[in-house]
Amino acid sequence: MGRLVRFTSPRTAEVIDFEDQLVGLGEVRLDTLYSGISAGTELTAYRGSNPYLESEWDPRRRLFVPGDSSHSYPLDGWGYEEVGRVTAVGEGVDADLVGQLVWGGWGHRSSVVCSAEWAQQRLLPNGSVAVSGIFAKIGAIALNAILDADIHVGETVVVFGAGVPGQIVAQLARLNGGRVISVDLIPGRRELAHRLGASGVLDPATDDVAECVRAATDNRGADVVIEMSGSYHALHEAVRTAAYSSTVVVGGFFQGQATPVRLGEEFHHNRISVIGSQISGVAPALQHRWDELRMSKTVLELERDGQLRLTDLITHTVHAEEAPAVFEMLDTSPEEALQVVLDYGAKP
Repeated sequence: MGRLVRFTSPRTAEVIDFEDQLVGLGEVRLDTLYSGISAGTELTAYRGSNPYLESEWDPRRRLFVPGDSSHSYPLDGWGYEEVGRVTAVGEGVDADLVGQLVWGGWGHRSSVVCSAEWAQQRLLPNGSVAVSGIFAKIGAIALNAILDADIHVGETVVVFGAGVPGQIVAQLARLNGGRVISVDLIPGRRELAHRLGASGVLDPATDDVAECVRAATDNRGADVVIEMSGSYHALHEAVRTAAYSSTVVVGGFFQGQATPVRLGEEFHHNRISVIGSQISGVAPALQHRWDELRMSKTVLELERDGQLRLTDLITHTVHAEEAPAVFEMLDTSPEEALQVVLDYGAKP
């Protein structure tokens, strides 16, 4: 018998039993070691604000359409930041896979059965610490925004949002040769961004971000702005901050109406390009070379080699049975945590 996290209704989570699957031909069993909580996307499901709960996504036409919702409560095993160990293999699978560490997205559950081919493509790089595997997907999301941003050496890059994806974006932008300024309301997140290499940090509650960036760039503005917070107020300020005829890459997951965004102002007068960056696709010019799997592998290799500091983003590690309290904390007091990790080891 396994255990998984269920959202039974808006803002209600519990940990329940589920039947473990049998391992079949060409399959392996993964026992989960760690599972990371995405405090953006997952909270939309926890709170009930995710658009998939209100309308139906038509994948053929790529449209949200009226009708039945794509998902409904209860939602089982939500989550996409997992790392586990191969504990059993099915017929036709190399027994040497047993004991290997595998990253991927199978939700907050204590075990999963998957194809051996899928697992072999997602082996954690040799020399990595196990928990780093939780950053594979969120790292790909961040790297996708960087690929969309097309940063050049010496450019000023402003990153709105210093949560987990924003922190990774800021580090990657610096590796690309950008001079990075991080913007966030929470002091601890600004301090961490600075410690991890940001050239400057700004508090949007007290700093006029657009004016500060222009003062630091001979009134030019930011060469590239990347919005990772999912705040419409931040999106509007991101547009204000961008230099004339420059780009705002939008990787945040927005909810509700975009009332703070005033498109008749800087967006219209400064010829700003806004690019939606979402993990289901890659920039058209790069699709022949890059995909999500390569992005995840790249991020994990950079972490293993010491060029990305991902485990520094972990602020809480708790046993998986404590997940309901953790989701409540992330919902009501987001400033208290950055990356929360669920540990599936023996409960003390």
